[in-house]
Amino acid sequence: MIKLRSRRFWRCSSKLSEGVSDDGAADIEWELRPGGMLVQKRENGGGQDGKLIRVRVSSVSDSHEITIGANATFGEMKMMLSMVTGLEPQEQRLLFKGKEREDHDFLHMVGVKHMDKVLLLEDPASKEMKMQDLRRAKAPEKCCQAIAV
Repeated sequence: MIKLRSRRFWRCSSKLSEGVSDDGAADIEWELRPGGMLVQKRENGGGQDGKLIRVRVSSVSDSHEITIGANATFGEMKMMLSMVTGLEPQEQRLLFKGKEREDHDFLHMVGVKHMDKVLLLEDPASKEMKMQDLRRAKAPEKCCQAIAV
């Protein structure tokens, strides 16, 4: 956290001098956002440090609710969803507000808030690979059945 002094409130009346130091300059606290932007620190719940949010995740067949940190990434969300759904993180595609989100995107930077809905889709390439593996596994069974009859 960086503290800088502002001369903006240099001339202020006595009733407005709460946040002003003894030399007349206001103390402003700054924070560095994950995107690299230096901004004025928010007061009273404006920041999302340490907050947990509940996110609704819908897939084609079912829906889940997970609790995750507000400053987490979509990659971390995929790791949590892999425990719930059984899909590996590289097999998952997460969509929020109609766009697929990358693993390194932060939830709070994209705008995910408490009880927002995220759509979970299975990656079509991995789905096709699973179907091919299933066909290969069934092919010897059909041959054995044909010979047995």
